[in-house]
Amino acid sequence: MESQNPKAQAPSAAAKVKKEEKISNVRGIRNAFFVIIACAVCAVCIFLFGMGAPGNFEGNDPEGHPINLAGTVYKGGFIVPILMTLFLTVIVLSIERWIALSSASGKGNTTKFVAEVKADLAKNNIDAAMDRCKKQKGSVASVVYNTLVKYKEMDANDTLSKEQKLTTLRNAVEEATALEMPSLSQNLPIVATLTTLGTLVGLLGTVMGMIKSFQALASSGSPDSTELSTGISEALVNTAFGIATGAFAVISYNFFTNKIDNLTYAIDEIGFSIVATFAATHK
Repeated sequence: MESQNPKAQAPSAAAKVKKEEKISNVRGIRNAFFVIIACAVCAVCIFLFGMGAPGNFEGNDPEGHPINLAGTVYKGGFIVPILMTLFLTVIVLSIERWIALSSASGKGNTTKFVAEVKADLAKNNIDAAMDRCKKQKGSVASVVYNTLVKYKEMDANDTLSKEQKLTTLRNAVEEATALEMPSLSQNLPIVATLTTLGTLVGLLGTVMGMIKSFQALASSGSPDSTELSTGISEALVNTAFGIATGAFAVISYNFFTNKIDNLTYAIDEIGFSIVATFAATHK
């Protein structure tokens, strides 16, 4: 009969793993490449058909002098849709990360959830803590639930020593955390890259605009005022877009990195409490 117990426990463990997977449920875009392509298409359409509309220029001629801000931006040249693509990508991925991390935080307040689970652990009420995880959902609840499953397994294990059980629990926390972290930080490296890329592309557009301006000044006879103003517009528009893209990307990246750190701290805190509780209640 004893030899049949491990086999009987295997399906139960698998079922618990499936439940743990449902607890996590972190949403997010898996492939940012399609986001970049969609943003590029939108940027080109806005640039050509919105900003480049004849009504934005004197005499309804896109080659003429702009009469509003949209026409002025259009004069920024081909660098503008590139910068718009980067800017739109930052916005879309920031919204995507907001949704993903909101689902990762769970249904309730994370700090309150951690405090309640710690209270359940202090009472050695493991089942109540697991029920809280099912209600809370999110990454923290997923890690806690997975660790508590291992906690109950170690509690029922009579062959391993106490130190071996504690090591197993610590490993369970680390493994569960490692499974959740990729979904939390997904697409953030792209936002971090756009922090620098947006500024550099804007700088490239600025330099190209200044080159056009100096070419107009260097022309024989009186300078071509139209060419001069076009070059200056291109330089300033690209500078503004580059700074805006870089600044927004920095703010977005730091904001979401901080949210991930808070979730990680919560996981570390509750993981330490689980291990400490096991150490205090078992010989």
